[in-house]
Amino acid sequence: MAPSGSRSIKRSCKRVLHWIPVLFISIIVAWSYYAYVVQLCIESVENLGEKIVYLLAYHLFFIMFVWAYWQTIFTEPMHPLKEFHLSYSDKELLERVDRGESQQEILRRIVRQDLPVYTRTMSGAIRFCDRCILVKPDRCHHCSVCDKCILKMDHHCPWVNNCVGFSNYKFFMLFLAYSLLYCLFITATDLQYFIKFWLSGLPDTQAKFHIMFLFFAASMFSVSLAALFAYHCWLVCKNRSTLEAVRAPAFRHGPDKNGFSLGLSKNVRQVFGDEKTYWPIPVFSSLGDGCSFPTCLVNQDPEQPSTPPVQSPPNKSVGEPPQFPAKPLRESQSRLLNSGESWRESKGPGDRERTGTPNPALTIENEL
Repeated sequence: MAPSGSRSIKRSCKRVLHWIPVLFISIIVAWSYYAYVVQLCIESVENLGEKIVYLLAYHLFFIMFVWAYWQTIFTEPMHPLKEFHLSYSDKELLERVDRGESQQEILRRIVRQDLPVYTRTMSGAIRFCDRCILVKPDRCHHCSVCDKCILKMDHHCPWVNNCVGFSNYKFFMLFLAYSLLYCLFITATDLQYFIKFWLSGLPDTQAKFHIMFLFFAASMFSVSLAALFAYHCWLVCKNRSTLEAVRAPAFRHGPDKNGFSLGLSKNVRQVFGDEKTYWPIPVFSSLGDGCSFPTCLVNQDPEQPSTPPVQSPPNKSVGEPPQFPAKPLRESQSRLLNSGESWRESKGPGDRERTGTPNPALTIENEL
């Protein structure tokens, strides 16, 4: 066994290595700022009005891009509440019994008593993390890089050195959107000067090098960012995470790739919030608590106890981190569903069409 000092050094080295992709992006962005502002706008653009417009628009995109990127990197991923962790007595009891049905019986008892958990493993078992010693909330997964369970985990992104999950998924979407706009703006405004470079219409200065590489870098990043942003827009519209797109979440009645989908409008609001004014701003405005989510399941889950109606909490100001209740309540499941509006979501071949007023997911809240 390696000494503790050696393990500590290895962990420190890993932490440093994980920041290399972020450092690479930061260097590229810093160089692009110099190349665009100094070499293109100040040195190459001759028309004063054009120069001012370019600089104002560029700095708007730059500030929003850097703000969203910062929020994605430094927003701490949210972890399951203490209610999902096993008590000391339950831990001892779980250690004494054999793995398998005996452990599952203990976990089913815990879930029936306290926890709003509807998803299961592919075999139908309660989702349990033996590293964090907790019952996993719906859409929660254990990150092997962070070595922690992350609420509504989408993926671990090396380019931000952080897990993308419930607490920062909106920031990640805005980071993709503003980085794409940033690259497209640079490509569009740099194009005419790039053409002049090939036609030898620019003076023989170092600006040529920066203008050429700035155009190539921005155009290449635009293609990759457009594909990634389009994919995540599709995920938001379907209310799926990247992990759920790879493997459909399993419920008691079986896997259902559309189990969390509430229709286009409500799916988007679940990520960006009710106030459209705050959608383009990198401040937290997502709906819910990250521990429970509304579903469209028609099948009732007999393991879940009925709960008394929950009064709506006072409105929190946008941008504040969500304050979790003392126990994992299912208010987030009803917030999006209490509008009483009919909704319809058409699927492709093999999928069902859901309609109804009220939403069938409300049956989950009136079990037993």
